[in-house]
Amino acid sequence: MIRRLSLSYLFLFTLLLSARGQESGSVFNFLKLPTSAHCIALGGQNISLIEDDASLIFQNPSLLSSVSDNSINLNFMTYMKGSKTGSASFVRIAGERGTWGAGIQFAGYGAMKETLATGEIIGDFHSRDIAFNGMYSYNLSDRWAGGATGKIIYSKYAEYTSCALAVDLGLNYYNEEQEFSFSAVAVNLGGQVKAFGNTHERLPFDLQLGLSKSMAHAPIRFSVTMVDLTRWNNKYYYSTGKAPKGGRIFMNHFNLGIDIIPTSQFYLAAGFNFRRAYEMKAAGSSHAAGLSFGAGINIKKIKFGLAYAKYHVSAPTLAFSASYNL
Repeated sequence: MIRRLSLSYLFLFTLLLSARGQESGSVFNFLKLPTSAHCIALGGQNISLIEDDASLIFQNPSLLSSVSDNSINLNFMTYMKGSKTGSASFVRIAGERGTWGAGIQFAGYGAMKETLATGEIIGDFHSRDIAFNGMYSYNLSDRWAGGATGKIIYSKYAEYTSCALAVDLGLNYYNEEQEFSFSAVAVNLGGQVKAFGNTHERLPFDLQLGLSKSMAHAPIRFSVTMVDLTRWNNKYYYSTGKAPKGGRIFMNHFNLGIDIIPTSQFYLAAGFNFRRAYEMKAAGSSHAAGLSFGAGINIKKIKFGLAYAKYHVSAPTLAFSASYNL
């Protein structure tokens, strides 16, 4: 039975890889933003980190199986000027093999000037995105776990609104003796129930693979995450008007991270995101392009995490995570 379930997940990911290979633009792109300070510190994308950290379940629902019962998590991140994002989650163990969770993600963009076609300012308007998440994971065996997240997504930009339904599917393999973790995730499978206008648009579907491995004789853990695995032929154009060459396109799918964990109560983290580095340099900013840093501390039942990164030339991004085990 376990083998059949595992093979079913792998077969599903293969189907998704072939079916969604031609996807182009999308809406609800706030769903691409990380919700964890630890994840941001490791480059912004990580689906294989095995930690008692409820913020990571937004990246991969199968990681629910690593989170303690009755865990509460809050996250907050500054984005571009006037924009802020955040999330909250709660995790509860269900039986010997199951775990469920509930979460919410939001993004607010502050007040913007509303103008007529003539340029006359007639007032202010607000824009916001929000997603409600229901999650469940199940331990298929001692080393394999699968998970799924159901989402209700809502956006409002002035008088325009849109609603969508989506599902994330995740699979994780973890060998505790070797301290090796491997994950595969398909996120944002679904579509708009109500479009902004007359045309329905795609959700930001993404197929990802990731692994994390700790060194045997040093308090160091490495992580590699591959993203956008259905869009190998896409060409990304920036302000320079030039598209990256083949080798650059390949590297733009990679995210690298490293943790230094001297004790179980403290970590230091750093990461490098190849695509973000290319985008930032193309936009005219080379300062810390693609780099991110962070640290975390555990104090009994409370966990804190801080991270620094740069997602836009106008301002740096600061992120904060806090968890508490009831």
